[in-house]
Amino acid sequence: MRCRECGYRSVRWLGRCPGCGEWHTFEEETEVKAARRETLAGDPPRPLTEVVGAEETRITSGIGEMDRVLGGGFVPGSVVLLGGDPGVGKSTLLLQAAVRVAGIVGRVLYVSGEESAPQVRLRAERLRAVHSGLYLAPETDIERVEKHISELRPVVVIVDSIQTVSLDGLAAVPGSLGQVRECTVRLTRLAKSTGIPVLLVGHVTKEGVLAGPRTMEHMVDTVLYLEGDRHHTYRVLRGVKNRFGSTNEIGVFEMDSAGLREVENPSRLFLSSGAAPVSGSVVVSCVEGTRPLLVEIQALVSAAGYGTPRRMTAGVDYNRVILMAAVLEKRVGLMLSSQDIYVNAVGGVKISEPAADLGIALALVSSFWDRPVPAGTVVIGEVGLTGELRPVPQLGNRLREAAKLGFDSAVFPAASGGSNEPGGESLRLFAAGSVSEALDLVLTK
Repeated sequence: MRCRECGYRSVRWLGRCPGCGEWHTFEEETEVKAARRETLAGDPPRPLTEVVGAEETRITSGIGEMDRVLGGGFVPGSVVLLGGDPGVGKSTLLLQAAVRVAGIVGRVLYVSGEESAPQVRLRAERLRAVHSGLYLAPETDIERVEKHISELRPVVVIVDSIQTVSLDGLAAVPGSLGQVRECTVRLTRLAKSTGIPVLLVGHVTKEGVLAGPRTMEHMVDTVLYLEGDRHHTYRVLRGVKNRFGSTNEIGVFEMDSAGLREVENPSRLFLSSGAAPVSGSVVVSCVEGTRPLLVEIQALVSAAGYGTPRRMTAGVDYNRVILMAAVLEKRVGLMLSSQDIYVNAVGGVKISEPAADLGIALALVSSFWDRPVPAGTVVIGEVGLTGELRPVPQLGNRLREAAKLGFDSAVFPAASGGSNEPGGESLRLFAAGSVSEALDLVLTK
């Protein structure tokens, strides 16, 4: 039963509605069940050795950084879910990709559930993303979206966003768990049966995770996050799930008045422009997928004025900073328990690789002693609980990136054998077995 005045639902008839207080407003409501789902294939089971593999032909997005994260482009029949904070540039990135695919491959269908057609046209003109092969459908009904796809037969479909699309026969509001799950299932089945890649935009919660049921992320083939800080112009496209490629790659963009622009050399973006070295500043070499990045880490250590000392981080793992402070206090003898500690990664980039441990530790010591790290020095290494330096992968790539950007010396774990690594010929290499040895090499020479 449903109240015709306020929509209040009840499993039995009521004389007076608890929602609006009106009398005799309940009417019988017939629930329309969704159609029975069909299986993707009806072939009987057979040995995997008899299955003929499909030739991998990808559709380029026309954006090199996006193709890098996807593993080379869109796989036919794949479903890609793109999430990110409001205003970070999700719709901008997809509209730029849509117009490039339309110009290179063929027709693209852009389903807009949040903006009207004139609004999308205005944004497309600002981004210089107007093309006759880009078809726009301001639509929120999933059945009409399926009809548009079957009639147009585009090479790529973009749905912005999945939370705005709904199925009329489902008794739930758009954006609810049931609606999001059902619409994702239908679009996934459509992609697999037609071979058309489908890109879905997903809203995120205030914690930064994709809104809706977690099963949505399991159903799609690729999950991407567009990350960025509102106070910086850079954006990082990161893959957290990819059935057709690596999840370690990142794409770096810079936002300007004409949209998102690819950054060819991300390392320069994350390094400060200060000429004179200052205490608490250390450059580390991180690797995201196959791409080495040089990032500046800044630390500030000062005596706690009152109460419990504060620890704050931005761009680096809070737990790793606390761990480095504990190792320095135990193995080196620095009394950091009574100090306020602030650590920041320049440019707003987020570092999660353990190879930045030594850089964090040296930045803390440099600030505590008020002694700068020599200019042109890059630091690499993972720190263990006993203070030892553990080897890091892809040391040669890290050294080559440092040499390309003009650094002249590098400190790395002795266990990595960096003296034999190609790429470090133009650098002065200093191998250290522990944090104490690294301090002697960097801050006391």
